[in-house]
Amino acid sequence: MNYQTAADALKDRIILVTGAGDGIGRQAAISYAAHGATVILLGRTVAKLEAVYDEIEALGYPQPAIIPLDMKGATRQNYLDMADTIKDQFGRLDGVLHNASLLGVLSPFDQLGEDTYDEVMQVNVKAQFLLTQAVMPLLKKSEDGRIIFTTSTVGHIGRAFWGAYSISKFATEGMMQIVAEELCNTNVRVNAINPGGTRTGMRAKAFPGEDPKTLKTPADIMPLYLYLMGPESRDVNGQCIDAQPKD
Repeated sequence: MNYQTAADALKDRIILVTGAGDGIGRQAAISYAAHGATVILLGRTVAKLEAVYDEIEALGYPQPAIIPLDMKGATRQNYLDMADTIKDQFGRLDGVLHNASLLGVLSPFDQLGEDTYDEVMQVNVKAQFLLTQAVMPLLKKSEDGRIIFTTSTVGHIGRAFWGAYSISKFATEGMMQIVAEELCNTNVRVNAINPGGTRTGMRAKAFPGEDPKTLKTPADIMPLYLYLMGPESRDVNGQCIDAQPKD
């Protein structure tokens, strides 16, 4: 499908992007800013966030904000404090892109370490649960709110050796469906994107022998990210959409 988004579709919107320091999160933040949004960059590495901040500023887009947070160790109170900061600074929140994820270790199920499992579930599931709860009151103040979760092909169908990551993405899709149904009578729309094989550091870690030039870049898959965050997707809710659908 060819997703179309007007150049100013996100004008005056406040959008939080997790994992905004590199890869798809970085590109989404820049693309959202290019379409008029004020982007809140959340991530654990301040230097990476500052580089994205500087890039957005240099392009003349709306001035972004930075929230340094390590989702691996963040508590419920950290997310509530973050929500208070957003409320004090902006008064509302119009969108969240849950992009941050950990791959963990690809291994046989019976060799999957408990520490790896806990770490992946903490970042990929529990952190998104806590963050979504914390910002829900702000999103409900938006005239056209959006929550986008990030899933994976291995979140639709389990795949050998994908262990904790695959389990976490099944959980992500379930969480999206629950929140979407609960918010169906509000102004907030909730969906998930499966980016597919994309030229990122996580992909390189999972497939070290793969030629990255055979993959789409994060910029190539942005039309769907823009569409689901913008006004054109007002009637789309509870859907899991592939950014690179198979023919």
